[in-house]
Amino acid sequence: MDYKAIARRFRPKTFSEVTGQDSIITTLRNAVLQKKASHAYLFTGIRGTGKTSVARIFAKALNCEALTKEGEPCNSCPSCIEIMEGRSLDFIEIDGASNRGIDDIRNLNETLGYRAIKGRYKIYLIDEVHMLTKEAFNALLKSLEEPPANVKFFFATTEPNKVLPTIVSRCQRFDLTRIANHAIINKLRSIAKELEIDVEDEAFATIARLSEGSLRDAESLFDQLSCLEARPITSSLILDTLGFVSRNDFFLLDEAFRDEDLTFAFTFAGKLFSSGKDITYFLENLIEHYRNLMLIHLRHLRIEDAFLSEEEKKGYSSSQAIYERGHLIHILDYLSDLIHQSTRPTYKRVHLEMILLHLLQTRKRISLEALLQKITTLEGKGAMVHPLEKPISVPIAIVEPAMEKLPEKILETVIEKRVPPSVRHDTILRFAQVEFGGTIKKN
Repeated sequence: MDYKAIARRFRPKTFSEVTGQDSIITTLRNAVLQKKASHAYLFTGIRGTGKTSVARIFAKALNCEALTKEGEPCNSCPSCIEIMEGRSLDFIEIDGASNRGIDDIRNLNETLGYRAIKGRYKIYLIDEVHMLTKEAFNALLKSLEEPPANVKFFFATTEPNKVLPTIVSRCQRFDLTRIANHAIINKLRSIAKELEIDVEDEAFATIARLSEGSLRDAESLFDQLSCLEARPITSSLILDTLGFVSRNDFFLLDEAFRDEDLTFAFTFAGKLFSSGKDITYFLENLIEHYRNLMLIHLRHLRIEDAFLSEEEKKGYSSSQAIYERGHLIHILDYLSDLIHQSTRPTYKRVHLEMILLHLLQTRKRISLEALLQKITTLEGKGAMVHPLEKPISVPIAIVEPAMEKLPEKILETVIEKRVPPSVRHDTILRFAQVEFGGTIKKN
């Protein structure tokens, strides 16, 4: 027999098999049991979250001849079998991208008066409904507002903002959310068990992370990886196969940051380019790396609870002690602007080298609050003749020094010049900028 892709082979056939959409499934199941199905439904959400699958299951349940007590379709009666095999005359699927004109909708309207052949309802599913033209939407309005009693409309779209408000207002709308990583991991684990494929837990977590909430993307990626001869499938094997950068490379970057090793920027950039890695995707993963470090700093993420290998947990444990919170905020802000505001389609080697150099030089940046705290500490030891009138409250600011040991130099000069009590915070900012060639950035 011809091979069937994992995403198709393990497509849910009942409400209970749908992953990650519990509240929506409960509502639809109750609508079937209580016989309160509306005449029109709009299913929205990103790719691979189950819009079409939910619509098909709902259609089977409405026309099922042996509905279970839980509101599940039996999947064995003629109506259910025909819908699953795509040959039902009572369940008509229409591709909105290919049948988007007014004539296509007129032809649909002409068939509404015919009774369902086997089931109770004649159900129309228009996939990617946002592709219909404005004229086609308007032609559908009257039929959608007052359809025959035995007709149901199901619409599915990834871009609900492009659907006319007059259409949306006539539908019950269900927004399918991104599927949580743990739900994707559980689904992949059950698939691997059934297919007898040996996969490490960290590999499941990597696939879930790469799929970004789309179960179909995760299943397609797992389908690709199942063709590998190496067993078990590991996280590092996935990254190498797909051309992604390993977390170990990020930990090496952290060590270079700690040691202020600027030469690492050139060697690392050369390694990435010679290996053919996707630079844009590398930068996106680098943002995720620093985001994880920030979450650890904020104690919002526990290293031991993350889906990481023991080696990666040790790496994050060491790296989080290298950075200060101000460093991470600046790096995340810099990389986010770089990716989302850049119009450059590809990055050259020199571009990547400059990016890495900027990250490494962030080590020398010092928050002005930390600088003034040192001054206050020195004042408390009696080093300053004239203490400041009151503690200086400084907004978030960063001093980018032009000297290697700028903080100590500033302290020495402040002491030497005998800063008077009347000095205010803006004077200190100007003093640091003029005297030491620093660039002061305020948020």
